[in-house]
Parts: sequence; C-alpha cells; structure tokens
Amino acid sequence: MIDCMRRTKIALVTGANKGIGYEIALGLGELGWSVGVGARDDVRREEALARLRDEGVDAFGVPLDVTDDVSVAAAADLIGRRVGRLDVLVNNAGITGGWPQQPSSVDPEVVRAVVETNVIGVIRVTNAMLPLLRHSEAPRIVNMSSSVGSLTRQAGPASETTTGPVAVAYAPSKTFLNAVMLQYVQELADTKILINAACPGFVATDLNGFRGVRSPREGAATAIRLATLPDGGPSGGFFEDAGEVPW
Repeated sequence: MIDCMRRTKIALVTGANKGIGYEIALGLGELGWSVGVGARDDVRREEALARLRDEGVDAFGVPLDVTDDVSVAAAADLIGRRVGRLDVLVNNAGITGGWPQQPSSVDPEVVRAVVETNVIGVIRVTNAMLPLLRHSEAPRIVNMSSSVGSLTRQAGPASETTTGPVAVAYAPSKTFLNAVMLQYVQELADTKILINAACPGFVATDLNGFRGVRSPREGAATAIRLATLPDGGPSGGFFEDAGEVPW
C-alpha cells in the first residue's frame, strides 16, 4: 500500500463526514489526492465515504474523536501503517456549544467543552500527526478558524461588528486557536511545514442552524487553497476569500 501511494498526496480532514469538512475532502479528492475522512461517528463516516467514492474520490475512513487520546493515537497509527506519511492535515472538527452564549449567564462547562474540542483537540491531533507530516516533501497544516475569533473585528461598536451573535464559548475558542497556531509556526520555522488558519465565512451548516449565506463548497475554498500552497507560501497567516483576516 505504501509503495503504490508514494506519489499520491495524502490528506487527513477531521470532522469530514459533513458540511465544510466534507467539501474540503471532496475538493482535495477532485485534485487527485487520497483523503482520510476523520469522524467519530461510524455510520456518518461510512456514509460520507460512500458519497465521496461515488464522486470518484480515493477516500479512506479514519475513526477519530479529537477529544480522546487513544482515538487520536490510533488514527495516527492507521495512517502510518497505510501510507507512512501525511502531506496535509486539516483541523476542521469543531463545536459551537450551542446558542445563546452570553458571558454573564454561560455555563462554564460549555466553555470548557468547546475549548476541549476546538483548541485542545487541535493540539492533540497536530502533535500526533507531526511525525507523519515530517515525512512529507511539502507538509501543510490548515486550522479552520473563524472571523469571530478576530479581536479587531469584535472590538468595534456592537452595531458595526459583523462577526455574528455574542458567543462567549465559541468565538474566544477561535482566538485561542489562532494564538496556538502562531506558537507552532515559531517552533516549526526551520521545517518545511506551512501552517495557516482559514475562515470559511458564514456558511449554512448545522452548527448555525443552516442560517449561513454561503454554501459549504464556498466555505471550503480557502482551506483547499492553503492545503495546496506551493513551497515558499505563507505560514502563520489568517485568511478568508477576500484576503487576510485582521487578528
């Protein structure tokens, strides 16, 4: 298996069974990549695999719960045995914690759960996959962030902000994620690994009750672009379709 896939780009997309994650997997697959569909739900993962394969994508399932050390280690072992390397990791899995999230009334356990998935889960998966990424000739990491994590965009008067409703668990988790990403950029500066954050925009998914104005396909575009950056591309950036997002 390793020999026959030596020249094929290998990606892992977490939370790839639906929404933006599924469209990222589909988009990379359409480029001829072999894509690991990371998802914790066995039934939904298999359904996503079937749809991707119907579209001609070389997809394989990766049982993966980003909040569980054993699950993440097993996922890294699966990819290591199957291919021996990883070219791209897209940290897409995330939760909102529900709405509304007013800071004066939020349950601290909701904040804890969101950070566990959206931040610590990314650290857990990234660290497990780094040895495989180091075997790639052009390794890339893409973290799915959001403009609600931009302090600049949140700091204006409430009537002028465009980052959506108050979300004291979800929004700061993306700010935290962006800060963590910059720490990785510093540590890995002398490697070939490029790490960037992607904002998909306000996409209609089940995370927001399908209230978004963009399609999952549109929301996946920036992540796909960052996953396929050429050597010498940016690292440590925060991007959306229109360009860089202010911190």
